[in-house]
Amino acid sequence: MSRLTPERTDELYAATLRLLADVGYDKLTMDRVAEETRSSKATLYRQWGSKEALVVAAIDADAPSVPESVDTGSLRGDLVALIEALPRDDDRDIALAAAIIHACKTHPSLAQSFHDRVVGTRVQVVTTVVERAIARGEVAPDNPAIPMVVPVLIGPAILREALTGEPCGPDYFVDVLDAVLLPALGITTP
Repeated sequence: MSRLTPERTDELYAATLRLLADVGYDKLTMDRVAEETRSSKATLYRQWGSKEALVVAAIDADAPSVPESVDTGSLRGDLVALIEALPRDDDRDIALAAAIIHACKTHPSLAQSFHDRVVGTRVQVVTTVVERAIARGEVAPDNPAIPMVVPVLIGPAILREALTGEPCGPDYFVDVLDAVLLPALGITTP
């Protein structure tokens, strides 16, 4: 049973993510998190058991949530509804995204934990939306762009900020949806 308050847990998560962005996963240690947060290493291990578990929990707590289900009657409507559910004041740090990507690439166990806890459920929501579009006849079941839906929505957002320094709010996601993804799926936007 956790003796940490939600506020203290949030503080520990924030410090973990800050350190992850600053030093990377390999140099992030429970000692550094403990020092940064004025907590004991024993408390961190008792609560999370490992650096990997702490990092994944921190990422999961920080990741935008998506509705479990959305059904507007069209693929575009469903995807726009998911985009609009994202926080508007989200200030994603590109250094954190880069650190997470690198850590997952170099630590398969972390990548699996990250996928299982953070990515999988969010991707499943999008997969369900696409499957409904196929069932409605909006998208051909053999369309080669189907596996690219999530990467095409997320990848350009990360790259835009890294390459241009411009933030990627909901309007940018909708622009990518209308200009790139929906045409690739054979859907003409209004």
